[in-house]
Amino acid sequence: MPPTDRFVIRFAAEPPQEALPYGRWADTLRGYFLAAVDNIESAGEELGTPGDIVWFPDRSYGGRTYVPATSRTSNGHELFGYVSFADGSGEGNGAPDDFEAHADFTSETADDNPEWRIDLNDEIVGHWRGEDGNVADMTLIWGIPLVEGGAIVTAELADLAVDQCTLVEYRFTLVAPDAYRSDYLDVKLFSMRGDELARESLYVEDGDG
Repeated sequence: MPPTDRFVIRFAAEPPQEALPYGRWADTLRGYFLAAVDNIESAGEELGTPGDIVWFPDRSYGGRTYVPATSRTSNGHELFGYVSFADGSGEGNGAPDDFEAHADFTSETADDNPEWRIDLNDEIVGHWRGEDGNVADMTLIWGIPLVEGGAIVTAELADLAVDQCTLVEYRFTLVAPDAYRSDYLDVKLFSMRGDELARESLYVEDGDG
């Protein structure tokens, strides 16, 4: 195989290792997530009371495991964020410790945007240094496809697949390099046969360009 001219980190995160959180584990994660929600700077916006938390598949990268979440509030806002933790033993079989959580909110929801094909959330969780001083934003991406028939979601940088996730209860989580060499991620939904069903950019296009 000849050398590639697109030298960029790919498939850096472990695939999901556990079922979606439930029981006492979900209660533990919920506590950390809601504590992060309490620290949101809402600029006077009344967020309302969080509802049920929707958990997404876990992904591990850089020594930490990330479990994303969303929750709709009583005032119609959407809370989004993640809980992350380290493996206590450092060898992949210890109890989780060193918990951290991040949360934010948005008033832009899929209910108000019928043109969306995939409902996406994202947060930068690190950086990767490439050639010639180029740096990629290692980005945690999670969401729900809004069209039926999907099986696998990919993250693609200039049409190069840099991560993928099989849907778990029709939810997905990705960890992928973004904003690298003037290229930006697209998230694509595929059927089990490999047919592309939908795609979304992480970036909102406005009418003013």
